Amino acid sequence: MPDTVLVLNSGSSSIKFGLFDVSAAEPTLLCKGLLDEHEARPRLVVKGPAGEDLFETRREAPDADGSHLFADVLAFIEDRFADSVRAVGHRIVHGGSDYSGPVVLTDDITAKLEALTPLAPLHQPRCLAPVRAFAAIRPGLTQIACFDTAFHHGLAPPASRFAIPRRFEARGVRRYGFHGLSFEYVAGRLSEIAPELATRRTVIAHLGNGASLCALRDGRSIDTTMGLTPLDGLVMGTRCGTIDPGVLLYLQQHESMSVEEVQHLLYHESGLRGVSGTSADMRTLLASGESAAREAVDLFTFRAAQAVAMMATTLGGLDCLVFTGGIGEHAKEIRGAIGERLAWMGVRIDAASNDAARGRINGSDSAVEIFVIPTNEEMTIARHCAALIRGRHVT
Repeated sequence: MPDTVLVLNSGSSSIKFGLFDVSAAEPTLLCKGLLDEHEARPRLVVKGPAGEDLFETRREAPDADGSHLFADVLAFIEDRFADSVRAVGHRIVHGGSDYSGPVVLTDDITAKLEALTPLAPLHQPRCLAPVRAFAAIRPGLTQIACFDTAFHHGLAPPASRFAIPRRFEARGVRRYGFHGLSFEYVAGRLSEIAPELATRRTVIAHLGNGASLCALRDGRSIDTTMGLTPLDGLVMGTRCGTIDPGVLLYLQQHESMSVEEVQHLLYHESGLRGVSGTSADMRTLLASGESAAREAVDLFTFRAAQAVAMMATTLGGLDCLVFTGGIGEHAKEIRGAIGERLAWMGVRIDAASNDAARGRINGSDSAVEIFVIPTNEEMTIARHCAALIRGRHVT
C-alpha cells in the first residue's frame, strides 16, 4: 500500500485537490479534482491524472464548513485506492514572519495562522477552514501547512521595507510576497528545461485572477510585487493592486466609506472587474468589443510591463522572463502585449511560438529568453509533505 498525501489548494470559491503517491523520491499524481461547496448543491468532481472522469457527486444543500464534501473525498480515496491517507497538505497563503517552511499543524500553530487573517482577509479563512474540517472528521490525521510566503522569506531591505516608522516594521509590517508555491515550482522547472538560466536574472510572471511577479537570482526570490497583503502590485481580477494611499483616505474622509466598505471595494469590486464594469475574467474581456473591456486589458498589460521593468531594476538587468498562471499560460494576447511594451528592453516574442504557448517563445533576435511554463502548486505541496513525512525538509 503506497504512502499517499491529499493536497488541498483553497481558492476563493472552490478547492482544487490532488492525491499523490509519495512512496518514491518524486510524488506521483493518482487523481485530482474539485470541491465546490458554494453551489446550491455542493459538488465533488474527481478525475484521473490524464483528466479522465472518475467520480462525481453532489450534496443536496451546503453544510456549514464543507466537512461532508471532505468526508466524501476520503471515502472515495479509501474505496478506489484501498488506502488511508497518510497526511493532508494545505496551501496557506500567509505564514507571517514565523514560518519559512512547511510545518505540521497543531492547535497552537493554527491559532497563530488565524491571527494573520487581517493580512490576508480574502484568503486566510478559506485556507484554514479545511484544516478545521479535517480535524473534526479525522482527529488523528496529520495536517501540514505549506506557505505562499515562504519562498520569499529571505527578502531583505530595501526590497522588504516600507517607508514608514521602523516601530511598525518591528511589529511585522513589511513586504512578505505571495504565490511562492507557484514560483518555487516554476523555478525548479526552469532549471530542468534550461539549466544554463538557473543562476541568471529571471522574472517569473504569475498571471491569473491573482497576479504577481517574482525577481530571482540563483533561483531565489530577491523581490516581488505583492507586499504585506495579496492586495498589492499588479492589477488582478477583482483586486486593485498598487494604489495611491491617498485614494483610501479620500474614500473614507470624503465618500464616507467605512473601513469594511473600502476593504470590500479593493478586494472584490476593483481590478479588471472594476475597470471593465462587466467581468473579472480575462477570457470574457478579450472576447468583448466594449471599450471599457479593452481599457481594462490595456491597464493590466501596462502595469505588468511596468512591474517587469521594476523587477529588472532590482536584478540589474533581465536574462529570462517566464509566464505562468491561468492568464500567463493561456492568453497569448496578454503575453504578446506585455512583450511589445518591453521591446525597448530587447524583449522579442515569436508569434508562432507564442501561439503554441509551451516552452521557449522568444524570437531569435530577443535579448531576453522567454518561456511559458505551466505551474503546479499541488506538486510543490506534495513534495514538501513527502519531505516532512520522511523527517527532512525540502530546501
